Amino acid sequence: MTAATPITFEIKSANFPLVALLLKSTDLAALAREMTQRFGDIPDFFDQDALVIDLSPLQGAVASAATGIDFPALVALLASYRLVPIAVKGGNPAQMAAARQAGLAPGQDAHLLTPRPAPASAGQPAPPAHQQQAQVHAAPLGALVIDKPLRSGQQVYARGRDLVVLAMVNAGAEVIADGHIHVYAPLRGRAIAGARGNTEARIFALALEAELLSIAGIYRTSENPLPPEVTGHPTQVRLVESPDGEKLVMTPML
Repeated sequence: MTAATPITFEIKSANFPLVALLLKSTDLAALAREMTQRFGDIPDFFDQDALVIDLSPLQGAVASAATGIDFPALVALLASYRLVPIAVKGGNPAQMAAARQAGLAPGQDAHLLTPRPAPASAGQPAPPAHQQQAQVHAAPLGALVIDKPLRSGQQVYARGRDLVVLAMVNAGAEVIADGHIHVYAPLRGRAIAGARGNTEARIFALALEAELLSIAGIYRTSENPLPPEVTGHPTQVRLVESPDGEKLVMTPML
């Protein structure tokens, strides 16, 4: 037979951006409640993002690992938040078989990105190009700029980038960004930076009086009063490691 090159198609390798759900419980009712608490007031947080379901956390507990998962119900729950589950990894044989029955592909080759990649020391080879690209994407570019005051009940979300606000964020208003948040005015509402897990994100405010501060899911509410040295003053908020885990640290900017 004479070899012929198809003229109607080509098949090539491709990289595809994914988000991952690390499933820690098979209790879908509890998962639904927590998803509502986390994303219920941010309807456009996801935008038909492809998702891999990682079952590895379930394998640490024998009882949980032995429990079946209702994958059709799980897929429907995630779809209601505009997520598109396409693959599963880390499950036991029974779980992986059930996932395939639900139309999900095995995704054992999917690797989760670490939030704080260790810097390469001298003499070490540079990371592969696809890892470098992933790290570039983790640092949002092209800030969303808001130049009008935000009133109570208003919400602004800078998806995939930083957020710059040039006017007051009043109590009851909410500013959210996947990257950094800069508020060049009093910040009296809620500020959520690193909304998709970017632990390097920071919050900067000309006058910090926030009701809630959050970076990569670590938060502090007004129930815990702000330190007097930063209240009403220019302040930087960042996430640092401590013996008790990650915590928010507020530093005056003088």
